[in-house]
Amino acid sequence: MWDDFDDEEGAWDEEDESSFRKEHEKIFNHPLMKKAKDILALTRALVGSLDEARRELYGSIMLQDAILISSKFAAAESTADYVSKMEKGVFIKVHAKNLNGMTYQLAMEETHAEEHLELLRAAIEEYRILFQDWLSQLDPNEKTDDGWGIFTS
Repeated sequence: MWDDFDDEEGAWDEEDESSFRKEHEKIFNHPLMKKAKDILALTRALVGSLDEARRELYGSIMLQDAILISSKFAAAESTADYVSKMEKGVFIKVHAKNLNGMTYQLAMEETHAEEHLELLRAAIEEYRILFQDWLSQLDPNEKTDDGWGIFTS
């Protein structure tokens, strides 16, 4: 059964592998992905320094937001479709804003020095600026109507 896979027409070949690697490098070397990795590292550091109760309360939410920023960007960059990119962009914005908001919650509870929280806020602001630049480069003519009518008019 599985032996037949390699003999099928259109099977994965070296050219596919090369194309995949180029796309992977393009996404992971993009300034937005690099900044998303910085945000994740800062978030991990902040969450790691929380006391056990706050880590349980806020940690998974903060880490989820930080991880989803990069994963949604990777998904957006892997398609040419404007509608799909914009949908992912909305998720990126929501998760970045949630994460930024959590820094104010932590500040209110005096869990960290303000300078530590400001580092994450600054990284999110840098991401926002890069994000706006990325959005300005998207081609709204490269879209497919998915039947939901969002970002198609």
